[in-house]
Amino acid sequence: MCSTNAFLRSLGVEIYASGHRRWPDEVKAQAVAETLRPGATVGGVAGQYDLKPNQLSAWRRLAKDGKLILPAERADDGDVVFAPLVLFDAEASAPPGDNLPARSSLRVTVGDVAVHLDADTPAARIAEIVRALGASA
Repeated sequence: MCSTNAFLRSLGVEIYASGHRRWPDEVKAQAVAETLRPGATVGGVAGQYDLKPNQLSAWRRLAKDGKLILPAERADDGDVVFAPLVLFDAEASAPPGDNLPARSSLRVTVGDVAVHLDADTPAARIAEIVRALGASA
């Protein structure tokens, strides 16, 4: 138990005398990301962090709902292979003096599939398309 607590403290987990633990979001995200690796299981990763699997599953739900940001994975050559997608609907009009170039289209690429959309496509529709592409990948 002492070695587990030492490991958790090295990650920044606060451990109180009552046994209660306060987990930083970065550690939660790291644990969730480990469950997404090929061959990993929630139970196995939970055991490494001395967690109950249902706690780790709750963190996975937070990540799925966009309330916990996972670290970007890196390929062997150091290139980022995943980046979180943040969507929002732009306001109807740009503030005066806004010199940003107008965008006429948006391209969403997953693997060999590329979808071109109008720049005024609502964020909800873009999210639906991204989810559909992710399900087919």
